[in-house]
Amino acid sequence: MGRLDGKVALITGAGSGIGLAAATRFVKEGAKVMLAGRRRALLSELVDELGPTNAAYATADVSKEEDNQTIVRLCVEKFGSLDVFLVNAGFEGAAALIPDYPMDVFDDVMAINVRGVFLGLKYAIPVMRGKGGSIVITSSIAGIKGRGVENSAYVASKHAEVGMMRTAALENASDNIRVNCVLPGPTETQMMRSIETNRSAEAPDTIKDMIRAGIPLGRYSTPEEIANMILFLASDESANCTGGVYVSDGGLSAG
Repeated sequence: MGRLDGKVALITGAGSGIGLAAATRFVKEGAKVMLAGRRRALLSELVDELGPTNAAYATADVSKEEDNQTIVRLCVEKFGSLDVFLVNAGFEGAAALIPDYPMDVFDDVMAINVRGVFLGLKYAIPVMRGKGGSIVITSSIAGIKGRGVENSAYVASKHAEVGMMRTAALENASDNIRVNCVLPGPTETQMMRSIETNRSAEAPDTIKDMIRAGIPLGRYSTPEEIANMILFLASDESANCTGGVYVSDGGLSAG
């Protein structure tokens, strides 16, 4: 018996990294999944791998209100329910000090990481009312710490996600809709490759070594390790958990 038997999940940012790992694990645990993201080819390949009876996809830009409405509607139409919502799409932005930070990039970070989360909650919550459900937001340890320099937009957006999660948890507890954040540290994903390159296009491996040296466990997390934490929060095993931040960062936030 799977830990998500009979449940339907919607995942944004599902085509790669943590979203991909979560989608794969969810299906193994018995869930049906609606995959949302920008890259049609990746999503189509993933549906083929997971099986069309277990998964479907819809292309979406989470910063757009109509796209959030559409993915929630398509999820319910395809699988008949929405029990788990993994709000996972994110954008790392640029590497620049505040006086030099490009305003168009700042706006893009906020549009995806803050507006996108808000719109996802806005349209998923009404569907979950009356039967309950679990919403998991993929934030970051940057949601509770000011991590380094030159990433003000990302840190601000991730703090905003935590605040939004706590408000949503309080607003929806009476409907048994649980809302929590997972806070990964550096993880072996394309986003981290972009962060490393943003900090030093000439020597991204040196940046990775510097980041890794500050992690007590001495390594990046894997997407599958983050998916394990997400699975716990998606499942009924976490029935008493709402309004919480769940860190999976190799001890980085302990210092």
